[in-house]
Amino acid sequence: MYFKVSNTKKLVFKLDYAGKILAGEKVVTIRLRTNVKEGEIVEVYVGHARVGRAIIQKVTKKKLSEVSDEEVQKDGFKSREDFIKTLTKIYGRSVIESNPDVYVIEFRLI
Repeated sequence: MYFKVSNTKKLVFKLDYAGKILAGEKVVTIRLRTNVKEGEIVEVYVGHARVGRAIIQKVTKKKLSEVSDEEVQKDGFKSREDFIKTLTKIYGRSVIESNPDVYVIEFRLI
C-alpha cells in the first residue's frame, strides 16, 4: 500500500475525545465533509494540541441513516442516540434530519 505524507491535512477533535483517541478506543470519526483520503498520513489535534499522526485506513461515504452501530461505537459513542444528539449540536437539527451524506473515516495513530 502506498502512503502519502501530507503536511497540511489534519484531523481535529474536541478536547473531550483526547483520552479515547490516545487509548485507541476512538478509531473512527464521522463527518459531513472531509479532505482526507485512504493511505494518507495526517496530523492529529485535540483542541489546539498536536497529539501525533494517524494513517487514514478507510474513507466511506454513506447516508447518515446507513451508519452502523459498530461505526458509532468506534467513533466513541455509547449509543446511536448519543451520536445523533452530538451531531445535532454540531451541525443543527435541520441538517441532521435531512439525512445528509457523511464520511466514515477510519484511522490509526502511528
